[in-house]
Amino acid sequence: MSLYTVQKLLYQLNRDRSVQQRYKDDFAALLEDYDLTGEERHALAAPDIGLLYVMGVNGQLLMHYAALCGFEWDQYISAMREGLAEHGSVRAGLYAATDDRGAVS
Repeated sequence: MSLYTVQKLLYQLNRDRSVQQRYKDDFAALLEDYDLTGEERHALAAPDIGLLYVMGVNGQLLMHYAALCGFEWDQYISAMREGLAEHGSVRAGLYAATDDRGAVS
């Protein structure tokens, strides 16, 4: 998984007007510019906010992406909860689940 790359894309999408325009014009072509797994491409294109959260995408970046995709705040929170229920614990990043020894599970 290329969590860094997913987050880089979302950061650029939040900040760069040319990336925002490419998102509107041809999102599939924009995704081709990033080294993403099939699961990441699917989650971004769907958009599957819950899966992106479980993958470990930073909540601040994800919040802006969800808003861009038309999610209201309560829908965003629900999507993250549904992602945990459907896909399990957060896999990587800041929100990754740890056991009582601090090891990532």
